[in-house]
Amino acid sequence: MTVAVLLITHGQVGNVLLETAESVLDARPLPARALSVAPDADPEELLRAAHEMVVQLDQGDGVIVCTDLYGSTPSNIATALQHRAPGVRVIAGVNLPMLVRMMNYPGLDIMQLIDKALSGGREGIFLCSADLDSD
Repeated sequence: MTVAVLLITHGQVGNVLLETAESVLDARPLPARALSVAPDADPEELLRAAHEMVVQLDQGDGVIVCTDLYGSTPSNIATALQHRAPGVRVIAGVNLPMLVRMMNYPGLDIMQLIDKALSGGREGIFLCSADLDSD
């Protein structure tokens, strides 16, 4: 069982996240790719490219498409892709802890992996400063 991951993000955000996760883990345990969205890109062309990537990535267990900002062009492409390709699930708000968490559990099914991604994204956010209240 192998779920794949596709990042659809503004600029090079997705590529950098994948490279960094691979560096942290010293591996890429799940099939994964990134699609960069430039400000002047044609959304229909990007949707076709994303669909082709899903076809190439999907090994029969589904593809989790992660996007950076809900409601943005990358998110809209991901949502449209979900309607064209069975087995695609979309998560907005991708961050490095989310991606690393997914990569750490390559044997899980798609819904279990989504749960891991969501918990990794939430639990990977911390306030790292001392109390700054100067009263």
